Amino acid sequence: MSTIQEIPVDHIQGVWDSVKGYLEKGLSHSGGEYTVDQLKVFLTQGQSTLIVILDDSNKIKGALTVEWNNYPNARIAFMTAIGGATCQESFNMFCEWVKWRGGTAIRGAAFESVARLWKKKFGFENRYITVEKKL
Repeated sequence: MSTIQEIPVDHIQGVWDSVKGYLEKGLSHSGGEYTVDQLKVFLTQGQSTLIVILDDSNKIKGALTVEWNNYPNARIAFMTAIGGATCQESFNMFCEWVKWRGGTAIRGAAFESVARLWKKKFGFENRYITVEKKL
């Protein structure tokens, strides 16, 4: 049985070597807004939150980062990087953690193939289509 754990800001440095690879893989298909080392800055400044997935022996087997978006009628946990966190059990625990933190929904940007997977596996639905033109 796996568990999840929020890593406090003052412990990011201590787990960084164990999570960097997972987060780097998660960012490999991103839009290039930031690198994994820049994500570390967001985490250490408290702009993003780090969640780790632990196996039965408390070894890290995945990681994800979240930015909170607060709106008048919703508190959204927006996943900014994810790697190694693909089992239903871990996702269910993540959902409970989001609710415990006052979240009303989980969002993330994904390619169509990942969106289909998340829809089938975790019950996500298409909310918006995000498009961009670089200037």
